[in-house]
Amino acid sequence: MMMGLLAFESHQGLWNSGYYSQLFGIGGVLITLTILMLSTGYFGGIGAPFAPYFWPYLGQVPKKREHKRPVRVYMDGCFDLMHYGHANALRQAKLLGDQLVVGVVSDEEIVANKGPPVLSMEERLTLVSGLKWVDEVIPNAPYEITEEFMNTLFNKYNIDYIIHGDDPCLLPDGTDAYALAKKVGRYKQIKRTEGVSSTDIVGRILLTFKQKDTGTDLNVAVAEKAGEKSNDEVKSQLSHFLPTSRRIMQFSNGQAPSPGARVVYVDGTFDLFHAGHVEFLRSARQLGDFLLVGIYDDQSIRDRRGCRPITHLHERTLSVLACRYVDEVIIGAPWEVSKDMITTFNISLVVHGTVAEGNSAGEIDPYAVPKSMGIFQTIRSPKSITTSSVATRIVDNHEAYKKRNLKKKASEDRYYTQKKFVSGD
Repeated sequence: MMMGLLAFESHQGLWNSGYYSQLFGIGGVLITLTILMLSTGYFGGIGAPFAPYFWPYLGQVPKKREHKRPVRVYMDGCFDLMHYGHANALRQAKLLGDQLVVGVVSDEEIVANKGPPVLSMEERLTLVSGLKWVDEVIPNAPYEITEEFMNTLFNKYNIDYIIHGDDPCLLPDGTDAYALAKKVGRYKQIKRTEGVSSTDIVGRILLTFKQKDTGTDLNVAVAEKAGEKSNDEVKSQLSHFLPTSRRIMQFSNGQAPSPGARVVYVDGTFDLFHAGHVEFLRSARQLGDFLLVGIYDDQSIRDRRGCRPITHLHERTLSVLACRYVDEVIIGAPWEVSKDMITTFNISLVVHGTVAEGNSAGEIDPYAVPKSMGIFQTIRSPKSITTSSVATRIVDNHEAYKKRNLKKKASEDRYYTQKKFVSGD
């Protein structure tokens, strides 16, 4: 018997043979049963303490993975004259879930509840879809979260929570547009982004174009009119945005181009960030691996175009950073693209569109260097829309937008009167 066992041990290949199964099959089963009974307490309740050494090995048994459904959140809005406040609201909403679905309110609903929209549904959809935090868009969403639409969100779109800012959203009859969502416990609130609103921007546009005819700068105009206008009217035309490094970090991708990446560079004013900007940036991004965007500072724009931009440098920076096609920005970029700049940022291609705001006649070509290096390309702008054309829509219908602003101003005044600190954003 001993010789038989020694012979068995001397043949390692037999461990996986049929002999092993025959000799030790029954014993192996008995040992396994004993371990299981000891660990589960079959012997008079004596179990777990007697089998600690086996637990790590039993833990290696594959477990069935639990696939949790992603949390889907919904936020709606008009998103007319898209600005960094809209973008920051959607950024905060995305933090409350895994997937963000955005409803873009229909033109008819905006007219009924707020006044005429400046941008078309197509333009507003392009802007919202172009934001880096948005996963899905629902066009022509209702302004009010009715029971029918709320059930559609829950059943068709698998929405877990409906999100809105801490500023009130009231229907014409004075009731809360999100009352039903709050009632069923499927509502979450985010912090309003201070310092900007569509109402504020419309006011800036109206004053800017009013003074443009007289050749007066926006800030000078405000100062000159201070004696004729109330303090509230003057303040409404100025930006209240207080830029912080934290806010810029929240919007930034925080990533440098990988080694060997093809860096594409575009520059511009990017004032009143619109659908034309989004489509152009999308086209530029397709030409490389990393899109770097230069944003001109306010003074450079004034020197060359005669007036300051409607939104200032840091506001424009956040709007561009929020775009999903943009990887990095140069805040206050030089007007001319130099050799040193191309080397510093390892730029492979400099791109310019066919549609842009007019430059001063006789100005030195800002793209002379990249053209001489053979790395300049003009691409056809997908849309003909410009900042001026957007602003002109408001100026041409200024009476309607004045009424719209007065209507909104009352609710905004109430908000600021009752405003208090809200943690987290």
